[in-house]
Amino acid sequence: MLFLFISNQSFPFSLTITSSLYYIKMQNITRLCQTKSIVTVNGQFPGPRIIAREGDRLLIRVINNVKYNVTIHWHGVRQLRNGWADGPAYVTQCPIQTGQSYVYNFTVTGQRGTLFWHAHISWLRATLYGPIIILPKQQASYPFPQPFEEVPIIFGEWWKADTETIINEAMQTGGAPNISDAFTINGLPGPFYNCAAKDTFKLKVTPGKTYLLRMINAALNDELFFSIANHTLTIVETDAVYVKPLETKVVLITPGQTTNVLLKAKSKAPNANFLIAARPYATGPASFDNTTTAGVLEYDQPNGITTKNLPLLKPAAILPKFNDTNFVMQFSKKIRSLATAKFPAKVPMKVDRRFFFTVGLGLSPCPQNQTCQGPNNTKLAASVNNVSFVQPNVALLQAHFFNRSKGVYTTDFPANPPFKFNYTGTLPSNIMVSSGTKVAVLPFNASVEVVMQDTSIIVAESHPLHLHGFNFFVVAQGFGNFDPNKDPAKFNLVDPAERNTVGVPSGGWVAIRFLADNPGVWFMHCHLEVHTSWGLKMAWIVNDGKGPKQKLPPPPSDLPKC
Repeated sequence: MLFLFISNQSFPFSLTITSSLYYIKMQNITRLCQTKSIVTVNGQFPGPRIIAREGDRLLIRVINNVKYNVTIHWHGVRQLRNGWADGPAYVTQCPIQTGQSYVYNFTVTGQRGTLFWHAHISWLRATLYGPIIILPKQQASYPFPQPFEEVPIIFGEWWKADTETIINEAMQTGGAPNISDAFTINGLPGPFYNCAAKDTFKLKVTPGKTYLLRMINAALNDELFFSIANHTLTIVETDAVYVKPLETKVVLITPGQTTNVLLKAKSKAPNANFLIAARPYATGPASFDNTTTAGVLEYDQPNGITTKNLPLLKPAAILPKFNDTNFVMQFSKKIRSLATAKFPAKVPMKVDRRFFFTVGLGLSPCPQNQTCQGPNNTKLAASVNNVSFVQPNVALLQAHFFNRSKGVYTTDFPANPPFKFNYTGTLPSNIMVSSGTKVAVLPFNASVEVVMQDTSIIVAESHPLHLHGFNFFVVAQGFGNFDPNKDPAKFNLVDPAERNTVGVPSGGWVAIRFLADNPGVWFMHCHLEVHTSWGLKMAWIVNDGKGPKQKLPPPPSDLPKC
């Protein structure tokens, strides 16, 4: 076995085993005229880029040199029979404690495209994140024109204050946490923020060339609209799955999603620079960071003309309004799998297990002798089927593997809401959530359909739901309440989008299907971090199959202890 220890990103592609050292360390970073110490990998913000090929094996040793417990999740990597490397704290592993280390050992199987890695404990992913770029196998090509250059574009969210303090205070008081001060592109806020003009992402292009922009939404709590003034983008991949090319002026990207777009530069260098802009899509009356992060698209100019004095063209007119839910629905419905012989859409046709999940907000009681900031002295909470998930203090996967579930979790997660009501209309009289550590159990290779229904309890809101360990097919979505008698007739079982994160529409529903072919314990949660903190999460246990390649192997010897 070959170990190539490198602290950063690039390495020769002839290697199929690549090893990296990830030192988790504090680093002083200045943004918006203010310096703060943030948690980083190797002092980099955003963190180092992982470049691999389909089929490569990665060994990433994470060494924790900060005061916080840490885990890293390789978001969208399927981790076949390898939940031990998935990373969500107290679900598949105990966190890596201060001074300890853990080697994430995984193989990229049957996937190519853009994914990302991020911390998966508390709110540390505010600064702990970076891109995963999976190139096709050596002889394989893209099913779209070969780009001249590939550029990662990672959206983030920046707080001047310490994010761990913010969420800890919010969880104690039961109120909403403070919103961010800025959005960022590749760690840079851009010219619309005070004191940030020098911290602006610049994309330099050559006339006539095509660029692949690998976009990642690593923001904590905001879905984003993205556009480049006077340019059309062609979406060619979402969540590391090729899609039918889709031309658009605006891209919607939720936290946890990745989208690859082709940008064709104009044939001649125009006498202008072009604004690259992203701003939030937000639903409901709660306050949100209503700011715009921006970069600049600059063309290589002939005869030494400088780009400095050229006019800057803005796309503000074509970015949708912050609450344009109709645009979001239409945009999401247009994304379709390639569904070719080479890249088939293997949609489960028959369904073995059906689930109907309500997702949304609610309230939980205020502890005795405490004042809480939710309505009528309650705490804000979130739930799936009215169960607000309680994080255990040992990892679910270990408890499952060693048959020690007693006192850790129960297997009675409800397949349907505990009571029916008009989910997107009149509120039920009781909007208190129940709480517990409940999981849903699936037999190996079961085909599963989950309809996720937004509720208007507290507020109707879009929820980007992320499923670990699987891709799923988005077979349908709609507004209002799902109708089990009429809506299934409209399901797209031919070329639906295949994703790992999908927005449950605000005031609507989405239906997904997946094959439970990956034994282990797999987290499913809202990728708006505030909702995850409030309990909008659950876990699936997929039992072992009969064959040797259908069973979860034992944990690695260095698996962290709680």
